[in-house]
Amino acid sequence: MQPTFETERLCLRPWKLTDASSIRELAGSKEVAATTLSIPHPYPEGAAESWIDACHHRSAEGNGYSFAITSKDQHTLLGCISLNVSKPHRRGELAYWLGRAFWCNGFATEAAKQIVHFGFHNLHLNKIHAAAMTKNPASSNVMIKVGMEYEGTFKQHIMKWDVYEDLVYYGLVRADYEKRNG
Repeated sequence: MQPTFETERLCLRPWKLTDASSIRELAGSKEVAATTLSIPHPYPEGAAESWIDACHHRSAEGNGYSFAITSKDQHTLLGCISLNVSKPHRRGELAYWLGRAFWCNGFATEAAKQIVHFGFHNLHLNKIHAAAMTKNPASSNVMIKVGMEYEGTFKQHIMKWDVYEDLVYYGLVRADYEKRNG
């Protein structure tokens, strides 16, 4: 069963089908979709429900954990944070997005710190890594703030909306995390 976490300002919880309309609204904005690797724009009808169902299956199998990022006080949906797990390599890929209205408040960093802790302490991963488009330095800053180190740039690695995009990769291994966090 997927856990729920509380941080200073946030609740990170499993997705509910009732979140679907908010996902379409938040993730479906052009500004959010433009800075992510896989969110479509416009966001198709029914896609959020299918995605939520897939999240539950990945969690049940231990292959990935996707959390709704909500405000702790009002339970407003702010965005998403996920940790997709490669069991044979004991590695996880961190991914996240926030609705445009919630950018620049430190929410992604606060959520990411909790999920990195979850990955190392609860899932016993050896490495957590993440990628961002070079045109999205705010995402790279989240990775740096949670202790990840720059590992490289992959030139024209993906195509988003008929444009090749460069990706930067950051990573953190368990031994380095434990040195910094005890």
